[in-house]
Amino acid sequence: MADAKVIPFDDDRDRSRAPGSPAGRGPGDASGASSGAGRSQGPRTGGQAGPGEEPGPGGVRGARRGGTGRRSRLTAVSGRRADPAEDAGEPSGQHRPDAAAAGAGPEGSAAGGSATRRGAAGPAAAEEPAAAEEPAGLLERVLGTEWEARAAEGLAFLRRRLTGEYEVDDFGFDEELTDQVLMTLLRPVFEKYFRVEVRGVENIPADGAALVVANHSGTLPLDGLMLQVAVHDEHPADRHLRLLGADLVFVLPLVNELARKAGHTLACAEDAQTLLERGEVVGVMPEGFKGLGKPFADRYKLQRFGRGGFVSTALRAGAPIVPCSIVGAEEIYPMVGNSRTLARLFGFPYFPLTPTFPWLGPLGAVPLPTKWTIQFGEPLPTDGYPPEAAEDPMLMFNLTDQVRETIQHTLYKLLVRRRSVFF
Repeated sequence: MADAKVIPFDDDRDRSRAPGSPAGRGPGDASGASSGAGRSQGPRTGGQAGPGEEPGPGGVRGARRGGTGRRSRLTAVSGRRADPAEDAGEPSGQHRPDAAAAGAGPEGSAAGGSATRRGAAGPAAAEEPAAAEEPAGLLERVLGTEWEARAAEGLAFLRRRLTGEYEVDDFGFDEELTDQVLMTLLRPVFEKYFRVEVRGVENIPADGAALVVANHSGTLPLDGLMLQVAVHDEHPADRHLRLLGADLVFVLPLVNELARKAGHTLACAEDAQTLLERGEVVGVMPEGFKGLGKPFADRYKLQRFGRGGFVSTALRAGAPIVPCSIVGAEEIYPMVGNSRTLARLFGFPYFPLTPTFPWLGPLGAVPLPTKWTIQFGEPLPTDGYPPEAAEDPMLMFNLTDQVRETIQHTLYKLLVRRRSVFF
């Protein structure tokens, strides 16, 4: 017993894997192989991940040290061993300690150097396609899948604007600018800020003339702009609303040009009849400044509709009259006062005083985000009347009163159904 020699477990395992013997696992390696927690079985070659190491970084380190080229590339990219002979327990010359550890000799040095070069190029080569695809994917996520087509359309639009290759009618209406620019700017306000709900837009005919008569309110004429977006975006035929504006609109700088480009024209019988005879959808707000600048205490109470000139125009053109009720515009600028002195100074019909304007400066001009509803009523036909009906004052008065009462009753119904000013 005194001469017995205790052989350590590691020495026994090393002898079982002596040079020239198969590289398969020894009897004592079963548990270590199954659990993955055994120690290294000799010097690791380039690209083989050792136990307890992350496969990816290990592969990179192996590639730098000079393992075999294919093993280094596959290990660096996927983190898996590439030699099937190693898993099958077959001999492999790549695991010889003398060749892998030292890399001595001309052949080992050359192989190691070439493997190092191939292994170092492996991750970069694998990352090149992803890097090439990344800018395109980023542009698609930010600008959408059809960003190239939209960019081409935008460049073509700019070229036409710079060269003057666009058309306007004799009223100054620029359909392309309205569709591409003005509607694009107003649409987020319509959909996201005021969250306008449109009802009964099918009452506007798909083709031919029509006269839309609506209530007017809100201190600033934003209701007219939202009405224009409603007709253009919600109508199945994408029709354009040609609004009739007051004289003040067409004397203000910049506002005059934008109004003409958007299809607005002066509120006179001649212009309105010309547009109706061309088959256009014309919009009019008979209350005018009386409705736009009325106090907040009189909200949703219609003012006088004038002398019924819009009815006479519709009768001459034989166009149907479509009553329209707008709820939500009254509260965007609650007008609690009117400075007549400042109004005369600036030449305005009124100078509004609200809880925020002019006390907060430009910030006070931001409208409140109220919830809007625009409802188009049943059209009132006029083509059944004789031509001389346009000169009958009693008929004009009756039709005017009928349209006004329809709008007023619709406003009351919408207000009763409304849950909140902002929701």
